[in-house]
Amino acid sequence: MISHVNVGTDDIVAAQAFYDPLMARLGWRLRFFNRESGMAGWEPVAGGRPLFLLCRPFDGGPAVPGNGAMVALLAPDRASVDDIHRMALAAGGTDEGGPGLRPHYHPNYYGAYFRDRDGNKICVCCHAAEAP
Repeated sequence: MISHVNVGTDDIVAAQAFYDPLMARLGWRLRFFNRESGMAGWEPVAGGRPLFLLCRPFDGGPAVPGNGAMVALLAPDRASVDDIHRMALAAGGTDEGGPGLRPHYHPNYYGAYFRDRDGNKICVCCHAAEAP
């Protein structure tokens, strides 16, 4: 159903450096990076879609996050949620809600929230029960 998700950036080099280890931890690989056009994209290791894209806004204006907009990335397990949140904050992201259960969504929803260096709100979450 989803082809790609795009978030804006004013500094493609810094944004690519921020996201590359996070996406690798999720099992995604860099599909392309173009400094001149200001675009980068990741894909699942097996290839194909969906894609996670970063780019400078096409209108030439500054990249600004939308109010209420958020991208949620699916993690394979809770340890990945913990790791990615920690990695994002260490790379200059800001905390929007640490890792933990959010039972008001559903009993096994385990998520964490942060903003990237451009202010885009990102969630990383796992919907599976904790492994024994």
